[in-house]
Amino acid sequence: MRSLVLSLAATLTFAGAAFAQEPEVLRGSSSSTTQKKTTTTPAAKPAVHKVAAAPAAAASSHVKHPVTPQTLRGSRYGGFAPAPSVPDEPPPALDLSSPRTLSLVNVNTSEQLTVTYWSDGAYKREALNKLNHFLRDSKTAEQTEMDPLVFDVLWHTMQLAGYAGTVEVLSAFRSPETNAWLASVSRGVARDSQHMNGNAMDIRFPGVPVFKIRQAARSLQMGGVGFYPRSGFVHLDTGPVRYW
Repeated sequence: MRSLVLSLAATLTFAGAAFAQEPEVLRGSSSSTTQKKTTTTPAAKPAVHKVAAAPAAAASSHVKHPVTPQTLRGSRYGGFAPAPSVPDEPPPALDLSSPRTLSLVNVNTSEQLTVTYWSDGAYKREALNKLNHFLRDSKTAEQTEMDPLVFDVLWHTMQLAGYAGTVEVLSAFRSPETNAWLASVSRGVARDSQHMNGNAMDIRFPGVPVFKIRQAARSLQMGGVGFYPRSGFVHLDTGPVRYW
């Protein structure tokens, strides 16, 4: 009996020891087999905020406008910049049937001429020849075939301005040599002047304000109109419609 009790006690002691050590084994197994791996999470990238491109209009406010021949001429001619766009108003109704007569005085040569250059729906060859000679280069005596349309621009400008007197002509045809010389001594002369093409005239209407002549000529929308209030004349030509 005593031996049975001792045997039972020994068995219980061994089982208790084993039971007491089992948690250590389980903790050891847990740490070696079930422990979660520690992964290094990369640092979050800073948020990048895209900046929208500035509108073209805003960007253009910091960009100088391109220099054009017209703006250069405007700066040379006392700061009167050209207006490339035509007025919103339609051109006025024109007299397209009456004979067209011009009375002119050449300021450089003191010559005078009165001639009807257009009538019955046609230009008059003899009259045009007289005008070509009258409007010759006063320095070299060269002449060219003037554009008849420039006479129409002048005549219609006179009608709109209500002027029927003698027109003072300061300049008409210029040879390339004369124009180059003038450009070298005056800031107000363009090196590519329309005068060399025979389609430009610088004129005055005695007694008529130059701004009134300018407004009448501009309303035609038939070519270039230059305004020179300090010198008291207006430039007319049959080139592209532009104003300065």
